[in-house]
Amino acid sequence: MTAVDERGMAKYLDEIEPPEGVKAELLRGVIVMMASPDLVHNLIVLHTQRQIPLERWYPLQTQDVGIVGEESMPVPDLVVAAPDVLPAAGRLLPSQLVTAVVEIVSKSSVHQDYVVKRSIYAAGGIPTYLVIDPIMAQCVLLTKPAGQGEDADYHAQEIIKFGEPVPMDDLGLELDTSEFGTLPDVRPHRYP
Repeated sequence: MTAVDERGMAKYLDEIEPPEGVKAELLRGVIVMMASPDLVHNLIVLHTQRQIPLERWYPLQTQDVGIVGEESMPVPDLVVAAPDVLPAAGRLLPSQLVTAVVEIVSKSSVHQDYVVKRSIYAAGGIPTYLVIDPIMAQCVLLTKPAGQGEDADYHAQEIIKFGEPVPMDDLGLELDTSEFGTLPDVRPHRYP
């Protein structure tokens, strides 16, 4: 295991079986469970995944990421890695093999996606973190990770409204956001 886990929460997480349709992940020593996503979420994942060229990148869903020095095993909505760096098997993909992670915000994941995971992914040195936010109809592109632990952060941040292309330089592509839907009747938030 690559994550620091003094309380044994990772072992506990391995042993529990969440109900069908529930995702469980370890974020800074806290087990967080999320219900099945909204259709808007799933369609954004689909539209994003289809734009990533499989000959250069594998966009993986439900892939646990291990981060050295972190008591965390996040499960991003999409993990993007080069096919030639992937291990033959295993549940935990080391963060140093990951080029990009994508999270789609839901009304219950706003704080985790914008604050907690931002710091965790930066601590893992993941070059690109893309937050797709159907509440605010925007994408937040985070690059240039630096720091350790809770002080880790991304030094570059760009906010792009839905309908505008997102320059995913580390993947060598521009992400078309024109097909991304929004969540109706959800109160706006103040992030990032």
